Amino acid sequence: MTVTLDIADRVARIVIDRPERLNAIDAEAETELEAIWQELERRNDVSCVVLTGAGEKAFCVGADLKDVSKSGLEYWTAARPNGFGGIAYRRSLDIPLIARVNGYALGGGFEMVLGCDIVIASETARFGLPEARVGRMPLDGGMVLLQRKIPHNLAMGVMLSGRRFSAAEMAGFGIVNEVAAPDALDFVVDRWADDIVACAPLSLRAIKQTVNRTGHLSPADAQALRTPALVAALTSEDGKEGVRAFNEKRAPIWQGR
Repeated sequence: MTVTLDIADRVARIVIDRPERLNAIDAEAETELEAIWQELERRNDVSCVVLTGAGEKAFCVGADLKDVSKSGLEYWTAARPNGFGGIAYRRSLDIPLIARVNGYALGGGFEMVLGCDIVIASETARFGLPEARVGRMPLDGGMVLLQRKIPHNLAMGVMLSGRRFSAAEMAGFGIVNEVAAPDALDFVVDRWADDIVACAPLSLRAIKQTVNRTGHLSPADAQALRTPALVAALTSEDGKEGVRAFNEKRAPIWQGR
């Protein structure tokens, strides 16, 4: 296995485990990631997902151009409706997703970060879309997603220069939620995961599903849309439990129903 999945205490942790290749994605890893995303979409015992790369050097440096099963051109021309790593564009995963960026997040690796909901980065992390420097383009998320997340000139600066940017710079751009010292990265990620898990599972799904499905709508149309997850949350026992717990000054006990 080149990608691992561990689930405990309602937190799923996905690790791209190819540190010798700086966690670059080859055909095997791509297949394994897609299988993991599909499994998580079927589960109701997970409230938070953490995505990271093995080792200390890299989160992911994108496509493995030395993958003998595909040429570099095939990586860029293959159809990926969900974006790089199956997550950059994905809108069917209703579970909050944290990127734990421990090192280089380049090319497709940066595009995977853009597909996450919350980004926690080590001070040593570096981000970039260097495709233009090798005669390619950031097709699997970069050109489409980055311009929708940050101002036009900042997005173009990233893509047209191929430069690497620090975690602090990406925090200034609004891509990174929090920057942590390398030895505090896990502490900060766990603090965010704990806060997410403390929320009602159905509320989390309703928020993410509604945001994913209404971003293209006008505010009025978005407010009027009742997504399946939103309806489920509004009519849930957990909704009643949350109010009871607040009035009784205690922590709520979520049932996920």
